[in-house]
Amino acid sequence: MVSVTQPVCSDPVIVNQWHAVCATDEIRCSVVNQTLLLDETIGFTVTPEGEHVAWRLPAAVPPNEAVDPAQIYERLPIKVEYGYLWVCLGDPPEHLFAMPEFDDPERRNMNAGTLTVTSSAPRAVENFLDLGHFPYVHAGLLGVEPFTEVVDYDVEVVDGEIIASKCDFYVPKVGTNFGEPIVARYRYRVPSPFCVMLYYDSVLDPSREDIVGVWVQPMTAELVRAHNYMGVLDETSTDNDIKRYQLEIFAQDKPILENQHPKRLPLDPRAETPIRADRSGIAYRQWLSDLGVTYGVIPEGS
Repeated sequence: MVSVTQPVCSDPVIVNQWHAVCATDEIRCSVVNQTLLLDETIGFTVTPEGEHVAWRLPAAVPPNEAVDPAQIYERLPIKVEYGYLWVCLGDPPEHLFAMPEFDDPERRNMNAGTLTVTSSAPRAVENFLDLGHFPYVHAGLLGVEPFTEVVDYDVEVVDGEIIASKCDFYVPKVGTNFGEPIVARYRYRVPSPFCVMLYYDSVLDPSREDIVGVWVQPMTAELVRAHNYMGVLDETSTDNDIKRYQLEIFAQDKPILENQHPKRLPLDPRAETPIRADRSGIAYRQWLSDLGVTYGVIPEGS
């Protein structure tokens, strides 16, 4: 049975989105796994037969509490896609965004770690889009001084998604299997309001791309869990190497995000002074405003 309870969140745009809540290989079987989503406590589990279930929890339950899915009468809409459990508290679209690369048999798909961050989901997405901070926050990994210039790049809305392309940047170590610094050609994609992706040419096969994705789970308007997806063509690095690299990068971003004020993202273009390097961030704010998003933001005119 699909949920009919009125959601706590009053933003219909965000309520009716799919939100990743856990990597499927991290879900404990036959017990209540719980988390926050849009200010609501939800439970989820997987049965021994492989059925995934999610539902609203009236209150927190003890860890490892056994669950009988047959007793869950008001189930939430779910999807199991790209190695994650996605949940919707409202009326979701039929399909999640497309990622055909996930089905490449040579691609290594994994959750490279999930971190809780005291920030809003839009702030987390905008930070991911910011090329300009690479040499200062991720020195030696994604950038290094004096290579700080962000050259002109293209940003457009294509089929309802934000696409930033031709994002060329000097990168000392774009991935664990990259041995030398390169000028990476990045491509950014925002397929839904709180999901963001980065594509770059694979060192194993430059005709194909490695992918980093961050699925930002809005626990509250100012608290998130960031699920770090990695889909890479890499025959030499261990899973731990790949995860350690991605977590090191996100750990450097975490204090930056948590010290941003206000925590909610202002959508008024006059609220924070933009520069040329912020073109994708400016486009993202405008896109959220056009969609009518109010959760985790300070709407224009407020």
